[in-house]
Amino acid sequence: MNTSHRSEDSSVPIKKRIFSLPTLLSFVTAVCLFYFLTSRFELDWEETGSNIKRLNPLTYVGAFLIYYSSFLFRGLRWRYLGLNAWEHRDELTKRSLSNRSLPSVMTCSLLILCGWFVNSIAWLRIGDAYRAYAFGSESGKGFSWSLGTILAERVLDMVTVATALIISVLLLSRTMESRISVVLLFSAIVMAAALIGMVVGLFYTGGRITNILPNRLRGAVLNFKAGVVGSFDRLLLLAVLGLSGWLMEVLRLWLVVDSLGISIGLVLLVVVTIGGSVLSTIPTPGGVGAVEPGMTALLLLGISGPEAAAVTLCDRSITYLSVLVIGGLVFFIRQTRYFRGKKTSCA
Repeated sequence: MNTSHRSEDSSVPIKKRIFSLPTLLSFVTAVCLFYFLTSRFELDWEETGSNIKRLNPLTYVGAFLIYYSSFLFRGLRWRYLGLNAWEHRDELTKRSLSNRSLPSVMTCSLLILCGWFVNSIAWLRIGDAYRAYAFGSESGKGFSWSLGTILAERVLDMVTVATALIISVLLLSRTMESRISVVLLFSAIVMAAALIGMVVGLFYTGGRITNILPNRLRGAVLNFKAGVVGSFDRLLLLAVLGLSGWLMEVLRLWLVVDSLGISIGLVLLVVVTIGGSVLSTIPTPGGVGAVEPGMTALLLLGISGPEAAAVTLCDRSITYLSVLVIGGLVFFIRQTRYFRGKKTSCA
């Protein structure tokens, strides 16, 4: 019980940081950066507005539903990562972590949504830290162990992204040249290699590192290592769940494009989808100021400027604006329930 309270209490500074004045100012800065970068394309905003007015509401709603359905696949995969890490824990980890069962698939999915909401309003992707605290609280496993499972999740995602980009960029280069797609490919490969290197380093040198650490840090590092290294089991199932989530992302963008009556090739569709996800890792709130110009630039390889801007704005209304609303609602409900429960337990 104490582990749960410690984990959740640690998330209070994160909440204060999210709603601080510096975060608000940084959000405004990111919006200004977005406007500055998109203005460089010299887009016809009147024609862009005309394209958006042609939007088919039913198809757009379909894209919206597909996007939020993908959280179930992500939640299921994250739970399996946690199960893998828990089943492969060593004796020291067994003694330091609670035997409480892991959260349900729905809870894992909602925690991912909450984390994405926090990432959408704060810099430096502290939503991942919030998600680790929340998962550690729900499961009683602690912050460092939960953060390890999130790193394992990132490794799987980046390997999938790098593989898909290699294939897509090679196919795309046969018909057109794109400097930005090559940059994205290089970035994805570097990030995937760095994450894999970190996991391998933990596996082979984790014991030596912990031996020189103070006792207080040693337990946290060992739990983090257990969360990372132990997660990589049932790889085929994890790969299928991860690929399903990415296919739903591609399907979402295709439905957005189709809702506007625009047509683009499948290969470019994949590159734009994955490129947008890679750009969202840039630590501005929700990737604002990086995702929009990047997506627009990639879309310009196959469609006109006003059409590209219309697709980007409509897609970001789902992947960013709706997360602010729906993710924010889930986040505040969760925080309200926690503080009510805390008051009840204290009474």
